[in-house]
Amino acid sequence: MALTPEQLVRPEILALKPYHVAPSEGMVKLDAMENPYPLPEALRRGLGEALAGVELNRYPDPAGGRLRELLARKMQVPAGMQLLLGNGSDDLIQMVTVALARPGAVMMYPAPTFVMYGMNAVLSGMRAVSVPTREDFSLDRDAFLAEMARHKPALVFIAYPNNPTGVLYREQDVLAILHAAQGVVVLDEAYHVFARKSFMPRLAEFPNLVVMRTVSKLGLAGIRLGYLAAAPGWVEQFNKVRQAYNVNVLTQAAALYVLERLEVLEAQAVRVLEDRAQLGTALAALRGVSVFPTEANFFMIRVADADRTYEALRRQGVLVRNLNSPALPGCLRVTVGTAEENRILLTALREAL
Repeated sequence: MALTPEQLVRPEILALKPYHVAPSEGMVKLDAMENPYPLPEALRRGLGEALAGVELNRYPDPAGGRLRELLARKMQVPAGMQLLLGNGSDDLIQMVTVALARPGAVMMYPAPTFVMYGMNAVLSGMRAVSVPTREDFSLDRDAFLAEMARHKPALVFIAYPNNPTGVLYREQDVLAILHAAQGVVVLDEAYHVFARKSFMPRLAEFPNLVVMRTVSKLGLAGIRLGYLAAAPGWVEQFNKVRQAYNVNVLTQAAALYVLERLEVLEAQAVRVLEDRAQLGTALAALRGVSVFPTEANFFMIRVADADRTYEALRRQGVLVRNLNSPALPGCLRVTVGTAEENRILLTALREAL
């Protein structure tokens, strides 16, 4: 008689819940921190021509040499550092975690934060140690440093700025962690284009620093491309964990074409920042809504009944992220949309409240 999944699958995997993505067809989609603006028509036509020339019968360049060179130039990666490409940031998080998951190794991160850090600790067999942030979701530096001294983590993840809170931790607090760390510190800069702050220029200062980014928030979420920059010794080891051909030919071709015209995406990011300022003012004016400061392209808000408000918004065709939990009671996360999407959100939110 065949054994069941419950008898064969690791107990810690059985206890996990898969990453949930809510159905969004026909909705005003404000749950995933995407750039709401499509590529300009002329750029789309050029991209179509570029993709039409891709040889789909051939495997992609496994290392993505041309794309790495372009990213190094466009993202001002310091000389002497190397890049590694991933199928989105999730792929890179998994590579780094698996590479460092010696028996008994510890991963640390502030909490709440991106759920995939902790999930990959479970998948790889690392022991996860989360350190609660302060009441305002700022980093509790003293508590974090004390836990680092106690656990001596092989790996520290810091989202800069943080998801889902939107907080950009103080530079001096991050520097204190970098100076104290004996293991690898990954700064996840997924929202760097909105925060306008980065540790990329300081890679050479800290031998164990890894800067990880994605092009998803820039406006290319659909192509699934992430990249990390680090000293060559670390990239060499992480590359051993990379699945062969992890970045497909269409992703590489699309990124090569669009990122050569990076100024278009950066102009859209400026527009999102303008939209963010207007939406933040409007949200703060709503009775019963508390708005937390953000340096990303989303807001975390708190309402009296997050579950009820989330469902009321969904019934009106507006999809946001429900964060309601003991760590984030009453909280929802709202992506900054277009002016029209933001108007629809505000109208629906007034009704939902």
